[in-house]
Amino acid sequence: MPTQAQRPLLLPFFLTTFLVYSQPISTVASPEPAFSPSNGSDYIRSSCGATLYPEICYTSLSRYASAVQKKPGRLARVAIGVSLSRARRMAEYVSNLSRQSDFGADHRAAAALHDCFSNLGDAVDEIHGSLKQMRQIGAAGSSAESFLFQMSNVQTWMSAALTDEETCTDGFEDVGDGAVKTEVCNRAADVKKFTSNALALVNSYAATGTP
Repeated sequence: MPTQAQRPLLLPFFLTTFLVYSQPISTVASPEPAFSPSNGSDYIRSSCGATLYPEICYTSLSRYASAVQKKPGRLARVAIGVSLSRARRMAEYVSNLSRQSDFGADHRAAAALHDCFSNLGDAVDEIHGSLKQMRQIGAAGSSAESFLFQMSNVQTWMSAALTDEETCTDGFEDVGDGAVKTEVCNRAADVKKFTSNALALVNSYAATGTP
């Protein structure tokens, strides 16, 4: 049983305990609301409005909402990755087509396909370089000047990749209509849309001025 001298010490302790545990939970802790994938999807849809092909942009990127959240840098990086995958598949398709097709005397078609593959190879290298640069952005200690320099590199390489993809089909202008020409040109046009969208999102991220 506490002595008379101990009672004054116990009272403040019990009073403090009562006050802490009687407070509403909201005043004790106010955690940030958990991220909702739907919020990320809305952000992606809104961001895709800055691209030339917003529906393709949203359809191809919305599945990455949880990873992107509401960060423009992550969105641009994911878009570059998607465009790289498309460009690689296109280059592989053209390579296989050039080996399997029998062009006979149609040397123009064979030359156009060869040039297309070469341009796609350059585009793949440029997009891959852009992705590597994007992964370095935001490193500890990076300055605003460093960010702008790195983003300038990414913009230059993505623009060059888009040009190479467009050049891929230039050689087919002198080739007669046929299944090969139609298929290659249609597929190349599809790949260009993804690269164009990625470049637009890169430009949007660069405009923020900060990593």
